[in-house]
Amino acid sequence: MIQPSDLHTHSQASDGQYTPRELVGLAKAAGIQCLAMTDHDTIDGVEEAVAAGQDAGITVLRGVEFGASEDRHLHILGLNLTSGCAALEQLCQTLKDSRNQRKYRIVDFLEEKGIHIDLKEVEELAGGDVIARPHFAQILVRHGYVASTREAFDRYLDTNEYQRIERFKADASTCIDIIHKAGGKAVLAHPYQLKFSDEKLEDMVVQLKEQGLDGIECYYPKHTPAMVEQYLGFAKKYALHISGGSDFHGEKVKPDIALRPLPLELDWLLC
Repeated sequence: MIQPSDLHTHSQASDGQYTPRELVGLAKAAGIQCLAMTDHDTIDGVEEAVAAGQDAGITVLRGVEFGASEDRHLHILGLNLTSGCAALEQLCQTLKDSRNQRKYRIVDFLEEKGIHIDLKEVEELAGGDVIARPHFAQILVRHGYVASTREAFDRYLDTNEYQRIERFKADASTCIDIIHKAGGKAVLAHPYQLKFSDEKLEDMVVQLKEQGLDGIECYYPKHTPAMVEQYLGFAKKYALHISGGSDFHGEKVKPDIALRPLPLELDWLLC
């Protein structure tokens, strides 16, 4: 079963621009027939998205995106989760609590850099329980400290120095295990972000496969044709399913990223 799909998107439930219902409407307008909403560390918006999908006549999958502790760029997507999994809800709550503690450390960290941020303004922008780095990035842009959210990350929020205030993350094995407990499939997100050598990346794929990884995100806006070929090769060699998505957050957060209907074979995911 091949459907125009986008299996990596974000809403206001984490650090996206649009509400879950608005996101579904945009996906419908973009020609997407199967959408996974994969907010960071939370499933708070998934039921709203599923209901909106039913109203719009498209398939919406419950999803989540976890950052793993092994590397700050190692992310695991959980796709087609079932509702009511206690282990998943508990992990999401732990991660949410850690994010809420981190927001104060981010304010202090930026203060050290001569940047004065009103946390209330960040919380109002976020509009929900999850306060994430893109919210701080947007405030930095708003007040002229940087010209773009990308610059905010490059100069402040994704540096080696920033890592000393990073939040709690579960390891990849735990993330994969909990995704499986929730009835979902675990997918390695945007492998290019790891910036590993070819050999090290393949070793990571092997390790994750041994831990139960189901798929790899081969198609992603920042992947070059050579990268796509490499990741498709990993999928074939290690019997991993092929996934893809835009990582859409909205034009205010990621101005260069649009929703992206990809012709994906979904039998492995929707069975």
